[in-house]
Amino acid sequence: MQPEMDTLLQFFKTLANENRLKMLGILAERECGVEELATLLDLKAPTVSHHLGRLRELGVVTMRVEGNDHLFRMDVDGLRDLSRRVLSSLKLEQVGALADGVAYDTWERKVLDVFVEGDEIKALPAGYKKRLVVLRWLANHFEPGRRYSESELDALIERHHPDYCSLRRELIEEHMMARESGVYWRLPWQMPDLTT
Repeated sequence: MQPEMDTLLQFFKTLANENRLKMLGILAERECGVEELATLLDLKAPTVSHHLGRLRELGVVTMRVEGNDHLFRMDVDGLRDLSRRVLSSLKLEQVGALADGVAYDTWERKVLDVFVEGDEIKALPAGYKKRLVVLRWLANHFEPGRRYSESELDALIERHHPDYCSLRRELIEEHMMARESGVYWRLPWQMPDLTT
């Protein structure tokens, strides 16, 4: 995956520059030299040369020499080939591999560090996404498959925060808990154990 990742990074880094994209646009229309591009884009010639070098490394610009002039043009076939190699060959399951090594629960833990102390919810976040993190943390305290009466559920929620009525309602609304005839249970879902 690393060579593919390197190519993907080079592709996006090189094309994630407004001046380079403008150059490609110009060079798609006509052949230009460095001075002409510098004038058209209001850039210094060394800057243009640098950008052209990056585009040539990527294989999307070609150069030909005519007398003392170096003329550049977009390499349409090179761009198509690169696009096919980089984007078409990247399978959907490989896209997820781009994030290998990312600790997905880092942000959730940071939110919990702010709003939860020990086993107690210090405050309920106003923001929706942060509130969901706290609700998932709370829901994770209930045993999957176990049925709770309303009074049991309220008592368990109250151990973590005094506003058990609002939290019970939000757990239901967010489909983390289900209710039928005064009986509650945790709905199955996959989440990391954020209770520790």
